[in-house]
Amino acid sequence: MRLQVIKFFAFSVLIAYVISCTLGNSNKQNTKVFDKNSLNSTIDSTVPPLSKTIKITAVGDIMMGTDYPNTRSLPPNDGRTLFKDVKQFLVDADITFGNLEGVIGKGGTAKSCNNPKYCYTFRMPAHYTNHLKAAGFDVVSIANNHANDFGAGGRKVTASVLDTSGLFYAGSINRPYTTFKKNGINYGFLAAAPNSGCFNMKKYEEAAEMVKMLDSICDIVIVSFHAGAEGASAQHTPRKDEVFLGYNRGNVYKFAHNCIDAGADIILGHGPHVTRAIELYKNRFISYSMGNFCTYDKFSLIGPKGVGPILQLTINQEGAFIKGKVIPTKQLGEGIPVYDDEKQALIELIDLSATDFKESPLTISSEDGSIEKKDLHSKSDTVKNAVEQKPE
Repeated sequence: MRLQVIKFFAFSVLIAYVISCTLGNSNKQNTKVFDKNSLNSTIDSTVPPLSKTIKITAVGDIMMGTDYPNTRSLPPNDGRTLFKDVKQFLVDADITFGNLEGVIGKGGTAKSCNNPKYCYTFRMPAHYTNHLKAAGFDVVSIANNHANDFGAGGRKVTASVLDTSGLFYAGSINRPYTTFKKNGINYGFLAAAPNSGCFNMKKYEEAAEMVKMLDSICDIVIVSFHAGAEGASAQHTPRKDEVFLGYNRGNVYKFAHNCIDAGADIILGHGPHVTRAIELYKNRFISYSMGNFCTYDKFSLIGPKGVGPILQLTINQEGAFIKGKVIPTKQLGEGIPVYDDEKQALIELIDLSATDFKESPLTISSEDGSIEKKDLHSKSDTVKNAVEQKPE
């Protein structure tokens, strides 16, 4: 009888364990798959740890030399050493971003130029994606005024080359955004520019709707824009439409703020070929232009066009800004990025940010380039800042 009691007790414990495991499995969150515009992107609904911080590194324009109309404008060593001196600042991040200025891979027909003085055609060799990957880049924008240098055929081959490379990208009409996962974090990335073949950043409401959708399925939403006037006279950030060479290049202030209002966490600007200010809006980071980073041979590198910041940002898992750092760079020779001991981009960034966005609670150290958020000491300060941030 005693043996039967023991057997019955053991059998009851086993049944209870099986039931517990079954119920536990049924309560697990399902993986959510998002597939739109043939992106085939997978979103994992698992919530990351609350203590996790995320490091985003970003640079401005990248054009690694062109093989059109000939190979004389390609860098030495087939481009393998282009990022050698700055790689250390790029690889230690969860996500590293840059703007890919031009077509990559052969395809399409070169554009015709009405005014050769202001017309350049960029086409990078397809295998140069290996240089980007080796330097630490994860995601690139293909929304810019050189994305259409070889028409629809050039855009198509660029997408094919990037798909094969494993780099994430967005910015075309067919692919304005993409989603991806890295290190347990789900990212949404939207890129825009007011140029042919690109998702038009002047469609402010449509951009905001896309951001809202991305915010609903992603942990972190990053938005990139290529817009604004160009050159040394365009370093300040206006809060209105900018016209350059007779073409309206959009209102970057309105675009950035609208996207953050819709749920974006980081705004990364480029296009003027010079450094512009940074701003903190609703505790979200905005760079209005990171200037030229690696623009080999065809770009003017005179004065402020030859320097640019690497921005290293730390955010929490909700996208709120924690801290940052500015790494000042300059381009040697025809366009090889190196650390700038004179810290020109850092000096410019401090001055421009203090001038153009006095209301922004960011401080930038002239010593080590650290970016910190200063506290707003009173309710009246908070109200004043909110009023000052209204667009003109």
